[in-house]
Amino acid sequence: MLRKPLLTSMLLTAAVVCAAADLYKVVDGYKVDPETLKGFRAWRAAACDRCHGANQEGLVGPSLVNSMKTLSKEEFIKTVRDGRLDKGMQSFGNSQMVMENINQLYAYLKGRSDGAITRAKVEPMSQ
Repeated sequence: MLRKPLLTSMLLTAAVVCAAADLYKVVDGYKVDPETLKGFRAWRAAACDRCHGANQEGLVGPSLVNSMKTLSKEEFIKTVRDGRLDKGMQSFGNSQMVMENINQLYAYLKGRSDGAITRAKVEPMSQ
């Protein structure tokens, strides 16, 4: 009886790990693939840390480390593109840097939220 729920849990965990592996690559907790690095650079260029904190743990804006655990990619893109003016979040839909790197930004923040990227400032991984 216990085997079926345990097997289901193991399969779900494996699916999450595989999805993350396709989204970003990280070594030693802070060395990331070139695409994820673009996401970090978009984060810095847009000065997201002013509201969400240098470690994405929140200031006047919410903790993205926590929010990204439940926010779908579609919700993330909509929020960044359109903003949440009622909550004080500006729109980045007109920011070329952000919009051209929205998938990479999502990957970077998802890596932080998943705990795979263990520090906010990342570096390129060795080729």
